[in-house]
Amino acid sequence: MARDTSRDGFSNTALTYTLSNFKPIWDFIQSNQALKRKVNKFLVNSLIYRIPTRPYPYSMMTLDPYIPGTDKPKKTDTYTSWDSLQDRTYTGRHLPPDPEFNQEGNLPNIESLAVLFRKRDGKTKYSEKSTLLFPYWVQWFTDSFLRIDHHNKLKNTSNHEIDLCNVYGLTRKQTNLLRSFQGGKLKTQKLKRKDGVEEDYPLFYYADSEQGIVDPQFEGLYTPINDEKRLPPERKAKLFAMGVERANVQLGYVMLNTLCLREHNRICDVLAENYPNWDDERLFQTARNILMVIILNIIMEEYIYHITPYYFNFFADPESFTKESWYRTNWMSIEFDFVYRWHSAIPEKFIYDGKETPMYASLWNNQMLIDKGLGALMEETCSQPATQIGLFNTPEFLIELTELPTISLGRKTQLASYNDYREMCGFPRVTDFNQITGDDYTQQKLKELYGHVDKLEFFVGLYAEDVRENSAIPALVARLIGIDAFSQALTNPLLSPNIFNKETFSPVGWEIIHNTKTVSDLINRNVPHQDSPYKVTFDL
Repeated sequence: MARDTSRDGFSNTALTYTLSNFKPIWDFIQSNQALKRKVNKFLVNSLIYRIPTRPYPYSMMTLDPYIPGTDKPKKTDTYTSWDSLQDRTYTGRHLPPDPEFNQEGNLPNIESLAVLFRKRDGKTKYSEKSTLLFPYWVQWFTDSFLRIDHHNKLKNTSNHEIDLCNVYGLTRKQTNLLRSFQGGKLKTQKLKRKDGVEEDYPLFYYADSEQGIVDPQFEGLYTPINDEKRLPPERKAKLFAMGVERANVQLGYVMLNTLCLREHNRICDVLAENYPNWDDERLFQTARNILMVIILNIIMEEYIYHITPYYFNFFADPESFTKESWYRTNWMSIEFDFVYRWHSAIPEKFIYDGKETPMYASLWNNQMLIDKGLGALMEETCSQPATQIGLFNTPEFLIELTELPTISLGRKTQLASYNDYREMCGFPRVTDFNQITGDDYTQQKLKELYGHVDKLEFFVGLYAEDVRENSAIPALVARLIGIDAFSQALTNPLLSPNIFNKETFSPVGWEIIHNTKTVSDLINRNVPHQDSPYKVTFDL
């Protein structure tokens, strides 16, 4: 059954239709640099200005039952204070808390909602657009800035920047533990693949995996999380010393961290060859800056292009936006965190070394990467599809672990309804479940559980929507990503006009930045040579 599109809004429909059609016109626009820049600026601004821009008038501080710095309980308030405007240890929020919507008895029992994520008849829905690299990449780069504090979920441990802290650490102290202090490079070791070829990897974190003793050179790097502590010694022995506590959690995460480590060290070699008078510190800092901008460019030009159905390819253009009212200090929001909980994009099984393998076997299992090698494993990853983002498609082991706790957190933080967020983002409020999805079964289950669309929760509503044609994600998810991703990537200090130049990155570094557009570029210059390039892409 087709979805009722009457509540999509004319301007939204027109924008999507225009950007998703007329390819010859878009090709012409993008062939003219001046015209391309003007259109890029117009489209980016048109997305970001759909909602009120930063600073947020509220943060999670409004829900904290204690006055910061004291042990005195306070009344939960929803007014703006100086603390709520500047204390970024509390996560931001787009809409104020809605205690009435979240009051007990108004929403379904959380356990009853498991059916919305469980696969229908055990069947997996695969993406028609995305390879497995897509969810790997998303988890890797979002985990670096969407960092909820597990001791107090109203707070965060984020630097609020796309700063590759998963590679370099969150603090200078952590960064120094990972540096070799020779030639600007990060610490590495050579490890052999099954075929005997050696490749570069981070050093191992544990000195004694049997006893759980950390290598003394990495004391203070991070506190191991519970999953890591419970690992058998043979897996623990292969965990790498990397920037954040979750960096070893999943095979794709480790691949991308390893790739960045190799690229950082490769850039150091190129810089040292061209600037022999540079000391270790300048080589390190410049290589780090170059790599961060490379990743920002890939996010803007390859990743964003992949998730949209558009023919126009957005790009980073620092000079165009500095006078915009949205050009403000970054602050990650709870809604942005929920928008990126794409657990349904991870299949329960994947192909490893030609054999079907349970996905959970890749958790905390770095030996799989070491044995196969980075290039071959990345190519195999890109030869198979991710699963489709949406309801009724989450791996069973992630439903209790991730999906239901996310709904619980939404209620704890008193998030407003799905319809309230549609309205905030410039979509008309829906009046029936068939305006969210054309799938009869989904409509039926939502009606059974929620009764009316006005009672639908933000997180459930996000993923109840149908994925748009030739897109990787649903419409409201795309809108919120467009707003937060563009406004937070483009305000990175390295993209400021007075910083984004040859003086900052060096002429050689400037050339590296402008000659690197894709993940494939990074992979094929950081793996042992073979006869033909590895095929690496987000697109099936």
